[in-house]
Amino acid sequence: MHQPDPAFLQALTAIVGPDHVITDPSQSQTYFTDWSGEQGNAPLAVVRPKTTEDVSRILALCHQQRCAVVPQGGLTGLAGGATIRGAAIALSLERLKGVIELDAESATMTVWAGTPLELIQNEAEKAGFLFALDLGARGSCQIGGNVSTNAGGNRVIRYGMTRDLVLGLEVVQADGTILSMLNKMAKNNAAFDLKHLFIGSEGTLGIVTQVVLRLHPKVNGANTALIALPDFSAVTRLLRYAQQELSGLVSAFEVMWQDYYRIATTVGGSRAPIAADYPLYVLMDLQSANPETTAAPFEAVLEHAFNEGWALDAAVAQSHADAEDFWILRDAVAEILPHYAPTINFDISFPISQIGLGVERLRQSVHAVDPTLTTMFFGHVGDGNIHLLVGPIPHGDKTMEHEIEKRCYEVAQALQGSISAEHGIGLHKKPWLAYSRTPAELALMRTLKQALDPHQILNPGKVFD
Repeated sequence: MHQPDPAFLQALTAIVGPDHVITDPSQSQTYFTDWSGEQGNAPLAVVRPKTTEDVSRILALCHQQRCAVVPQGGLTGLAGGATIRGAAIALSLERLKGVIELDAESATMTVWAGTPLELIQNEAEKAGFLFALDLGARGSCQIGGNVSTNAGGNRVIRYGMTRDLVLGLEVVQADGTILSMLNKMAKNNAAFDLKHLFIGSEGTLGIVTQVVLRLHPKVNGANTALIALPDFSAVTRLLRYAQQELSGLVSAFEVMWQDYYRIATTVGGSRAPIAADYPLYVLMDLQSANPETTAAPFEAVLEHAFNEGWALDAAVAQSHADAEDFWILRDAVAEILPHYAPTINFDISFPISQIGLGVERLRQSVHAVDPTLTTMFFGHVGDGNIHLLVGPIPHGDKTMEHEIEKRCYEVAQALQGSISAEHGIGLHKKPWLAYSRTPAELALMRTLKQALDPHQILNPGKVFD
């Protein structure tokens, strides 16, 4: 289907109502693409269902008509996974919003897929719980998109990826079949755990409509410190010592290299709690119900780090405002990017033992193409995830961009890393997927896609062709 057929549009309108089928491109520009910057097309229509049954009827119709469907959440993705390409409808889940149930005894929350992450965090807190997933786009991203990309964020080191926080799903398959897997139990070994097919599949195998989330005990604050270190060996030694001495309660262990820290505290406008001439900086925090009781062991870890020569300087947050300042510094990317545009944004993971070498090789790879380019390294090093910003790319040169990506992803491949730690594949990383997956793995993925979506209508062209 290349043009919106009037009868098809009429059938969609009958499902969701005339106010929720948008066909005028001037009113649907928001839905063309996501934060990735990948160029998008106008959808045949933007369709906004309200219920699972709506989604089921829409997909059944599209399956029958062989019409492509691009599911969309908060459009905060960085890999082009929600970008419209070709003739397709945009299926926006923004109306599937809200908490369906909070089961305090089971410590679970069941929510609609279009619920913003921050709303879930706030509702959990009101009920005396913590929903542990946290990322910078919390106010805009939706939980369905977090599930579909297996989002990571700031607390993976303690609580795991999105996959670790999902107990159950409701999914609508390509033909409209509703797959109800709203499990609320930590233990359920009744044959295949099918939810894992859909977590991280970027809407290519089915569309998530409801999610059962695992909640954790509420935290009332954190002990937070910004620490300067001499080299990456000191970073890993501090990490392992802190995890052991603090009984696995380290909640975040974010690392910034000097290039990022200097820029964040100048161009980015963030306050510099300590001098900007150290090789590395760690933002470490320990969330707890009572930060006053954990302050002494937390500070003892820092004292040991100084005695061992792992720490060269440190600032310990004395208030919630101090801690927020430290995190603003770590999250200064949005303020930095406009000054170095156009940029290439990498989301790479390595085995933690290889990160120091990996960063050196990545920097060499970029400067082998153009020694004048600025590189900025930071990441969730406690879980092996490195972010690299490169820019500005002269005149947005696509040939240069491709060469830099090729060289950097070759580094990831050589060190047994991944081209995508938490952002997904979408359109942007599709050419490089074979650097992280074997031919046998890719063949099995295609087999699953063919079995679950034989007419290739679900988010076609994403992940692989």
